[in-house]
Amino acid sequence: MNVAIIVAAGRSSRMKLGQSKQYLPLLGKPVLAHTLFAFEKCLVIDEVILVVNQDDMEFCRNEVVGKYNFRKVSKIVKGGKERQDSVYNGLCLISPLAETVLIHDGARPLVTSKIIDEAVLFLKDFDGVVVGIPVKDTIKVVEDSIIKGTSSREKLWMAQTPQVFAPSILHKAYEKAKSDNFYGTDDSVLLERMGYKVKAIMGSCENIKITTQDDLALAGEILKKRGFIE
Repeated sequence: MNVAIIVAAGRSSRMKLGQSKQYLPLLGKPVLAHTLFAFEKCLVIDEVILVVNQDDMEFCRNEVVGKYNFRKVSKIVKGGKERQDSVYNGLCLISPLAETVLIHDGARPLVTSKIIDEAVLFLKDFDGVVVGIPVKDTIKVVEDSIIKGTSSREKLWMAQTPQVFAPSILHKAYEKAKSDNFYGTDDSVLLERMGYKVKAIMGSCENIKITTQDDLALAGEILKKRGFIE
């Protein structure tokens, strides 16, 4: 049993549009609806747990899950103060029958079934799998506008989602982080700090996260290129 936890509890202050980015229209549908559709049609996914802001739960249930008839969404869960808290809330509710848990950003609507399938497949040989792409640009370390160093880009990747784990391992990593009062920037770092072996696999430059209005426009062009009709 493969369960996806889709995290859509953010408030999107950088968009400056007065609405959470996951509900903004993308070719006529909310961003989150596109994300959920990717998991709905993916054959390896059995169940989806959706984590949203408490103030958005009724809207999301009616205007996204209900309106577009997403049958795999089994639970809509209240998010926490930070993203890590939100994932934990969803993780606590997964079925004991689940063998695999995928964590995915609700504002990353261009993920494909191919990416999801490959991430699940690779987990059998590792403790975790992270989708990402190698960095193309030179990366500078900057403090107070002064360059302090240059990182070797050959070893640098930009992490994306989904990130895939065995539920027992991820839960153990989350409990450890909670006891240490440690907050990471993604899920895999919680395993990395405990010495688990996490595999990086190739994602896609199209698997973008909607953060700005420019990202929203780009996502629309990518969907049109794929043949999506509004």
